[in-house]
Parts: sequence; C-alpha cells; structure tokens
Amino acid sequence: MNQQRHQALASYPAQSEEKSQEAVLRSERFGQSVFNEDRMRRYLTGEAFNSVKEASYSGSKIDRKIADQVAEGMKAWAMTMGATHYTHWFQPLTGSTAEKHDAFFDLLPDGRGIEKFGGSQLVQQEPDASSFPSGGIRNTFEARGYTAWDPTSPAFIYGKTLCIPTVFVSYTGEALDNKAPLLRALNAVDVAATAVARYFDKNVNKVIATLGWEQEYFLVDNALARTRPDLILAGRTLLGQAAAKGQQLDDHYFGVIPQRAFQFMRDLEQECMLLGIPVKTRHNEVAPNQFELAPVFEEANLAVDHNLLLMDVMDKVGGRHGLMVLFHEKPFSGINGSGKHNNWSLSTDTGTNLLSPGSTPMKNLQFLTFFITTIMAVNRYEELLRSSIASASNDHRLGANEAPPAIFSIFIGTQLTGVLDELEGVSKGRLSPEEKTELKLNVVGKIPEILMDNTDRNRTSPFAFTGNKFEMRGVGSKTNCAKPMTVLNTIMARQLEEFKAEVDSLIEKKKLRKDEAIFNVLREYIKASKRIRFDGDGYSAEWKKEAAKRKLSNNINTPQALKVLTTPDTLELFGSMGVMTETEIRARHEVELETYSLNVQIEGRVMGELVYNYVIPAVVDYQNQLLQNVSGLKEVFGAAHKKMGAAQLDIIQSLSTHLQELQTKTDAMIEARKQANTITGAPEKARAYCETVLPFFEEIRYHSDRLERLVGDAHWPLAKYRELLFLK
Repeated sequence: MNQQRHQALASYPAQSEEKSQEAVLRSERFGQSVFNEDRMRRYLTGEAFNSVKEASYSGSKIDRKIADQVAEGMKAWAMTMGATHYTHWFQPLTGSTAEKHDAFFDLLPDGRGIEKFGGSQLVQQEPDASSFPSGGIRNTFEARGYTAWDPTSPAFIYGKTLCIPTVFVSYTGEALDNKAPLLRALNAVDVAATAVARYFDKNVNKVIATLGWEQEYFLVDNALARTRPDLILAGRTLLGQAAAKGQQLDDHYFGVIPQRAFQFMRDLEQECMLLGIPVKTRHNEVAPNQFELAPVFEEANLAVDHNLLLMDVMDKVGGRHGLMVLFHEKPFSGINGSGKHNNWSLSTDTGTNLLSPGSTPMKNLQFLTFFITTIMAVNRYEELLRSSIASASNDHRLGANEAPPAIFSIFIGTQLTGVLDELEGVSKGRLSPEEKTELKLNVVGKIPEILMDNTDRNRTSPFAFTGNKFEMRGVGSKTNCAKPMTVLNTIMARQLEEFKAEVDSLIEKKKLRKDEAIFNVLREYIKASKRIRFDGDGYSAEWKKEAAKRKLSNNINTPQALKVLTTPDTLELFGSMGVMTETEIRARHEVELETYSLNVQIEGRVMGELVYNYVIPAVVDYQNQLLQNVSGLKEVFGAAHKKMGAAQLDIIQSLSTHLQELQTKTDAMIEARKQANTITGAPEKARAYCETVLPFFEEIRYHSDRLERLVGDAHWPLAKYRELLFLK
C-alpha cells in the first residue's frame, strides 16, 4: 500500500491562529525595496536624476558618464539594504524570468578586494544565451546574448540581490525576450494616440498605456501535492475523479477566506508592499481553494514586470506556509480554471483617461474616438489577439466553466450599442445644424449618464468594455501579460494612425470641420466593426453559427491559433509599426509551437508514469485483496461462495475491464507520442501532438477515474480531489 498520501493526510496542519503583524501602514512600507524616484533623488546627482527621468519619459539614451553616476548611487543604496549581488532581470521566451547573479566585488591590481559596480555593469551584461529558446535566430553553439537596462522600470532588491529590469537581445540585435517588443509597441501607441489626442487637447505630449491584471490561482497543501507527479511536473491533475461536491453551491465565491489562505495572503501582501507591487484586492474565487488578487492600475511595462515578480514571490511565500500555488489555467477538471484578466486603457500626461467620458460634448467625442477605434482595431485583428493568449494549458480553459470562448467578440452593453446605432445614422459629409444639436445634446452629451447605469457584465465575453477600460478576459493565469499587451497596443497604434490620416484627409480635401470629419470616420468604423460586437451567451451553439456567418475566427487549439503569426498581414503590421521584424516574429512562432509540443509531450510522459507506476499497482493490489476474500469464502462455504461473493466478483470484473482499457489506451498514446517525436517541422509536430496524442488523454483519464471509484480508499496512492480542493 502506498503510504505517502495517507502520511500527508495524517500530518495535515491544524488551523492556527493568525500571527500578529507589525503595525505599519502600507503606504509607509510601499516601495522600501525599490530604487524609486524618492531614492534616486537622495542617491543620485541632479544631472543623473534628470537623465534617468528623461530616458524614462522619452526613451532617450543615457550617456556612459551619467550611467557611472547612476550605478554608483544604485550600489550605495543597495548595500545599505544588505544587497551583496546584482543581476540583470529579464524575460526570455520561456514565459518566465531569468537572472544571473554577480557580486559587488572585484580585485585591485595589488590583490585587495573592492566593492565594484559601474555604468558598464548597469547598462549591459552578457549572459549565456545558448540554452534559451530563440526560434532559430541563433545556433546552440552561438552563446552570446546581451541584456540592456530598461530605465522605465525601477531596480529593486529581492532577497539580497539588486535586480535590474532589462531587455534581452541576440548578438545580431534581434529581441530574444518579451519585454523589447512590448516597449516598442508602447512607444508606437504613445506616438499614434498622442497625435489623435491633440485633436481635443493641444497640451497632450504623451499617452501611456495602463494595465491592471487580475491574477487567479489555486492553493493546495504541499504535502498532498507531492503525492501527485502530475501537479509537480505538469502543473495540473491529469487524472482524478471529481469530488462529490464541487462548486455547484457557489459557497466559496467571495466567502470568508480560509485562515491558512488568509495568512498566506497577508504574508504575500507584506512582500509585495516592499517590492512596490500595489496589490489592493483579495478574495475567494468560484472554485474551491481558488483565489484572486488584483493591483492598482500601472503603466503597462511596469505592470507586466510586477506580475512576473509577483508569481515568483507567491511561490516562495507559499512554500513558507506549506502550500503549493497553482498557476495552471486548468489544474482541476470539471471546475473553473484560472485566468489573468488584462484591464487596459490609455491615459494622457495631462491626467485624462481616454476611455472615460467627460463633462463636455468635446470630451465625450474624445472618448468615442478612442472607444470606437479600439473596437475597430479588435475587429480587424481578432485572430491575432487570439494567438496572443494561445498555449497548451490555456486550451483546456477557454470555453469551459465561465472562461470566454476561443471566438473573439466585444461586449459593450445595450446602452452603448444604442449610442453607436445613433452615430451610425450620421449623414455623410457636412452635418446639418439639427444633427449637430442632436448629437451633442441627445447622444454625445448623455454618455456619462449612460455609463453610470451601464453595470451589465458578460462573463463569456473575451473583450468587454467595463466603464472606463477594456477587459481582455481570455488571458491565461500563467501567461506573460507582455504577449497580449504587445499585440493590443500594436493594433491600436496602427488603427489610430489610420484614423488620423482619414480625418486629416477629410479636413484637407473635403474641407470638413474637425468634429464633422471625426464623426464621418467614426460612422464608417461603426459600420465596419459591427460583426465583432456581441452581447449574448458566448457558449451558445447559436453564437458559434452566427460567428461563422460573420467570418470570425474560431481557433480552438494553439496550433490553429498560431498560424496567423506568419501571414503577410501580420508580418507587415509588426514590421511597419517597428515592433518586430519578420525574423523575430517567425522565431516566436516556432518557439510557441515547440513549447506547445513539449508541454503535451511532458504530460504524455507523466500520464504514462502515473498509469504504470501508480494506478495499475494500486488496482492490482486491491484486486488481489478481493481475490483472497473470494478464495476464503470458497474455502469456507464451498459452492455457496458465488452468491456470497457476487459483489466482490462484480468489482473484480469491472476492475479488470477498466484496467485492460487503461493499459491499451496508454500504450496507444505512448506509441502516438513516439511517432510525433519523429516529426522535425515545428508546425507539423505541434499538429500531431494536438490531433493524435492529446485525444488519448481523456480516454485514459476516463478509465483511471472509474478505477479510482472502485478501488478502496486505503489503496489509492494519489491525493484525491476532495482532499486537494476541500482541505483548508
């Protein structure tokens, strides 16, 4: 009998009283471990401080002499915080972060030691790039890659190490990370949005894309999780019979936070405050042992860095509390998965949210301009947005248990739909005095009142307008937000560029007034983008049929979703906007496909191990016990044993039937996996894993889960759903 599960259950921690915590205001702790503006003022010269601020604002380069001054001040501060090492903290195409630590130490010519950290170490480092995914940009033997300081995201102390956010590029200059394309996309949308915003306010000099992510996750007991190789190696349960109780009572959602989870959250929030991660909201999610936290909105690049840092902090804090944090989008079958909703907006340097209406018709026209242009951008590039959230793990979540479907659509609510319908009727060309009055007083002027009452939500919408922002709900809980944010800001920049060109053309060639030209272009956008607007049930069969009529994509798996990356339109878009070269896009396409294949491959290997090393031995052991029981009955009662042991014999028969099917399906899956491994092309291999290997998983699971129901509890080696999900 396997004892690990039962030992974990026997030693399960009792509820403990909440530990008292230091009574320090969050605002006082916030950012203590960050080299923020306050600390730069104290540790840098005025010249160095102004250079960093200018580089952060406009993207200008920092002179090497100034970099030396910044490095000296940064080192002095870091050492007062107990730091002994520094690292360039970057985001390779693995989807997570990477770092190489170097000490503040060097030798003088006479052999004495010295603490050293200069501008050259701050600005650029050369980590080994050979083992990071590159998608064919470089060969394995070509190890050189460069990390370069990103001054727009402040350095911070993590543990005893000064972490410096950086971009990661190849020896030949191509981006090997997720940060560099994001920074380029943010620059593109800044330039394009600023030009349009100046139609309404000449004082606007910069537009900032903002992001507020909502991080969903599961907490499970670490000792119980260690009985499950699938949780450890794949991040999800590949096998497991559903518990008698799931989420059907809705009693976990927004309920009282369990004490053990609450202590984890308090500890986590203390760490976040020190690191300048502005976490604000915490609550129970729908599924048992599922939770969510959300921060205050930040500039998108910084928000992405903070989310990646947060996930690492969560893992470490979870370990201190004997908990495993699960970020997989679908760690448990039959209950809600986890997403990372990306709430996105645009704000000016004058303090205006461009997706929020104002107090005057002109401010509301500004809102409508950015609102409708966003809808138009999503309409044109919905398939590209879908590709940005594609992954092997997110495929299990999309379209299941409240997660949005793979079909992209936009929800704006009935009130705003009415506004767009009225604007669609605007006459072409010059507006009559009556139309101007009607638009300004009855349509545009009433938008703030409309939004005040527009509280509808559509949980099945992949892209929803929620008052003063758009919420991209399909992003997976493991996903690096940089990927969808790069796509969204790029397509928005392209659409804003085209919008301005069309408006300027009407003003110059048709001699229309500015507001008339804007209304005319918006009217055409409303008509052209109607197909993407949908306020109904995203799960319904009727919507799937309707979406097909509207020619919206329905890429239900990652290999399908990624095809759009290498189309001429995509290559032209990213190239013309200066976000990614064709080489960089094709590299990412290959990396994503390889990652997909490897994830399914790993899950297939783990499933084979579970079946042969855990399930089959447990079933055979229990079957032997039943056979001994039947043999004992026969020995004592003779021919009468058949009637007395009928139940046992039925169970033995059922065990044998499911066991045979389990082995047959597992062997077939292993053979299909071997065949897929012989394929060399990344698209073909990913398709083979998707179409010939993955379908076996559910069949194998079906028979294993039936066996779990039949086998005595004392004989089952893997932690069960009721234990993982309901032990607090």
